Amino acid sequence: MTDNTTELDFGTTAQKATDAEKLPVVLLALDQGRYDMARSLDELRALADANGMDAVAEVVQKRATPEAATLLGEGKIAEARLVCQNVNAAAAIFDGELTGSQIRNLSAALQVEVLDRTMLILEIFRARATTNEGKLQTELATLRYQLPRLQGLGEALSRQGGGGGGGGGARRGAGETKLELDRRHLHHRIEHLEGRLKELEKRRGETRRARQKNNVPVVALVGYTNVGKSSLLNALCGEQIFEADMLFATLDPTARKLVLPSGLQIILVDTVGFVSRLPHHLVEAFKSTLEEAAFADVIVKVADAGDAQAAEQLAVTDDVLGSLDCTDIPQLVVYNKCDTANTVAFDPDILLTSAKTGYGLPALLAKLDEVLNHRVRTIEIVLPYDKLALADILRSRGSVAAEEYREDGVYYRGTVKIDDLHRFEEFLV
Repeated sequence: MTDNTTELDFGTTAQKATDAEKLPVVLLALDQGRYDMARSLDELRALADANGMDAVAEVVQKRATPEAATLLGEGKIAEARLVCQNVNAAAAIFDGELTGSQIRNLSAALQVEVLDRTMLILEIFRARATTNEGKLQTELATLRYQLPRLQGLGEALSRQGGGGGGGGGARRGAGETKLELDRRHLHHRIEHLEGRLKELEKRRGETRRARQKNNVPVVALVGYTNVGKSSLLNALCGEQIFEADMLFATLDPTARKLVLPSGLQIILVDTVGFVSRLPHHLVEAFKSTLEEAAFADVIVKVADAGDAQAAEQLAVTDDVLGSLDCTDIPQLVVYNKCDTANTVAFDPDILLTSAKTGYGLPALLAKLDEVLNHRVRTIEIVLPYDKLALADILRSRGSVAAEEYREDGVYYRGTVKIDDLHRFEEFLV
């Protein structure tokens, strides 16, 4: 088995789903009044769509105390079974996490495959991961989620019959059950993946230290999934990375160089998007990806200006950033997709942008310059002709706005990093 595959699968539904023909699914939910159920189901529907599924119906039960075996009550289970039959559903997706036994019980009662919210997110992650690290992280998160649920993830994981001959208490060479073999295999695989990811984390740390040594500021784009972070990066940097109007279009972090109006060169990083109620263990699994934000010099929190839930999206972003200890890092708030908003009445401190039309992008770049202005200085110098090697430093690590050849040397007006200022002090005009 290779590093990028897993022997144990949640099921076949997600693998069969294609963009050409979406599979009909039914959404299930237990409303205990803990969160906005309508919004949560809208998000689950969007997640299903991102996985090649079409949520054709939903069954919701308001109930303070869930049934231990199925969460939903007996009557609501019967209703859900009829709905699944009537719409010819390929699967049912529960809006929340289920135990292995609950998955098995619901699947038997509804007579269709059952997935929960986390399983669906993991399927999307597995399909979208492109880098080796992203694939390893996805597989590790999947295996950790499967481990306590082996008993309920399908007939393929059922126990073997065991025991020796001879009757009575004789049990010669019973061997291991299929469940025990699967559990042992998962433990070994998890240990292997953790080791591989530690190696990659070490390499990433070396890359980060090289950035810090070169004093290249890092600006991280973070926010809810599908708010246009990748579109912003493409609009600012001119680099084409994958973008689409779907949840989790980008999973792996992407870094691009960007030169601000002051001439300061920065690294702009696009990170994986968030969703509400993102399970803690998924945040932990992708912490090495999300930590690009934790080590950034500036965090740009992006929300969708055309979404009525934009404030809630930012709250989700703040929750995840809080778990990564990013509260002391300078943060900017950007409402992207402002071309889709009919009315604009936001806080003046909030930046409005449109990656599609380019509106607000100069203001965003100017704001980044303002936040990072302690990194650079504008200078005027005259370099003697025998010191023109310094001009290479000025061009590569700063910027040149004006250049003029004179009798005593070459005049330059430009910007340099504070850490390079001492190289030019004796030549200042």
